Amino acid sequence: MKLAPWWKNAVCYQIYPRSYADFNQDGIGDIQGIIHKLDYLKWLGITVLWISPFYPSPNFDWGYDISDFTNVDPDYGTLADIDLLIEEAHKRDIRILFDIVLNHTSNQHPWFLSAVNDPDGPYRDFYVWQKGKQGELPNDWESIFGGPAWELEPNSGEYYYHCFFKEQPDLNWRNPKVKQAMFDVLRFWLDRGVDGFRLDAIGTIYEAENFPNCEVDISLEEMFLDTYRGKNDQDKSLFNSSIYNKKTRFQNNLPEVHDLIKEIRGLVDDYEDRILLGEIEDVEFYGKEANELHSMFNFPLIVRTGLDAKTIHKNLSERYKALPAWAWECNTVGNHDRARSFSFYSDGKDNQKRARMALALVAFLRGTPVFYNGEEIGMKNYQPAGITDIKDRLGIFFYDLLRKKRGLDHKSAFDFVVNEMCRDYCRTPMQWENAPNAGFSPEGVETWLPVNKDYEQGVNVSDQKEDPTSMLNYFRELIQIRQANPALMDGDIELLEDKAPVFAFTRRSEDQHLMVVFNMSGETVLWHSPDKPELIIYSSTDEKINNLNEEITLLPYQILIYEV
Repeated sequence: MKLAPWWKNAVCYQIYPRSYADFNQDGIGDIQGIIHKLDYLKWLGITVLWISPFYPSPNFDWGYDISDFTNVDPDYGTLADIDLLIEEAHKRDIRILFDIVLNHTSNQHPWFLSAVNDPDGPYRDFYVWQKGKQGELPNDWESIFGGPAWELEPNSGEYYYHCFFKEQPDLNWRNPKVKQAMFDVLRFWLDRGVDGFRLDAIGTIYEAENFPNCEVDISLEEMFLDTYRGKNDQDKSLFNSSIYNKKTRFQNNLPEVHDLIKEIRGLVDDYEDRILLGEIEDVEFYGKEANELHSMFNFPLIVRTGLDAKTIHKNLSERYKALPAWAWECNTVGNHDRARSFSFYSDGKDNQKRARMALALVAFLRGTPVFYNGEEIGMKNYQPAGITDIKDRLGIFFYDLLRKKRGLDHKSAFDFVVNEMCRDYCRTPMQWENAPNAGFSPEGVETWLPVNKDYEQGVNVSDQKEDPTSMLNYFRELIQIRQANPALMDGDIELLEDKAPVFAFTRRSEDQHLMVVFNMSGETVLWHSPDKPELIIYSSTDEKINNLNEEITLLPYQILIYEV
């Protein structure tokens, strides 16, 4: 089955439900809060919502440790609320994607509790168990979140495998009963009308059956720290580096994952116009016959050097050459696991212009743009006051690591963690208005994470709606430009020759041929267009271009789109 046309023409918006809108006024976002913001999202131009996990969870990893896959955490509401969300969104021509975690459960899931309490019972083989070797761990594998990937279960003396936190034991997908149970979960939500799934950590589902040692001495902890210290290749993410791939080659992207995704694709294609979006960047998972993922994230767009035209050109050139003809990418510069895009692209001087340019890249490159809630108003990283304010266990883990194993003092460890490793910084409550708690919760209510105080300086929806020059209205304009031009929605793309600091490409549909040009610098640049401009579609500056010819003066951080 072909890719659903609605996905190609979509503008997707990720909602982190705990932090989006607090309808019942308890300091935590909820499903009813999202429902009551649908008209705002429709006004913004959003056509698809990706909802991060809302399932029952002990929240060790804030929803990505699920204890019941077919229900709603009471913090967020009820199944009736979810049904109403789907219904009301569809009334507004907004589709819904649910974030689903297939790799693991919470250690509080009834399956795992039964597996521990009854080693001979039916749920023991729902998880991955191994005996130790001569009093040592089963092998040298590590958790992606640091430390050994094995945890001793003292009652049986066996170890269970966890690719992430020990509170997130991996499911054993080699057990047909696990596959059946999880396929039933997918059908449960598809039958309720969800339009597709974002598959979390899909590459980690299988492990090598014989559990061989990886025999790579450097730890994953050290790899993470080296990356953030700037020691590793800054052109690529750590998860796409050769050393990481060698370290995790028995834990990640095994051939069996392809077979499983094909089965899931078949299941989803039994329903009309549904899609699978994978949290993965390996283009092989599009399948050899367009029979695996419908779409995946174009993570190479995000480089640690920020708005670096040369590196972006290099990364995208390599990626586009590797893509199969049927591939359809998702472009993004922000999500619930990484720094706020406004903060990430800031240089201390032209912060607003650089943040706007990053969002324009997402909007105008070929593929479906995926934005993270709050990007439309320029929300920034939150800085907690002290270590006790940190809720993200990954941040706490790395703080302890730096203090105990690396010998850093409190300030050095804390500063590093809150700026690089603690995901709280991008998960603070949405800023709706210039009012107590930014209008997320009423005055006097303690929000689950503190609200960033810059809502008082105009970083809120209400104030920006009234300002035609605001980030919010700029964001809305980007969407309108994309949706009004067929070439920008689903046209082909061709990168022009690298002319850094200018990054340029063409978008071509049957009836439209556009040139898209970004000056990714704070300097004025002379741009030599390979084709004569015929009509200006968009310019990010108020400066009028009087003479349409091949030589165009680009102002600092100017974006220009014209027909040729």
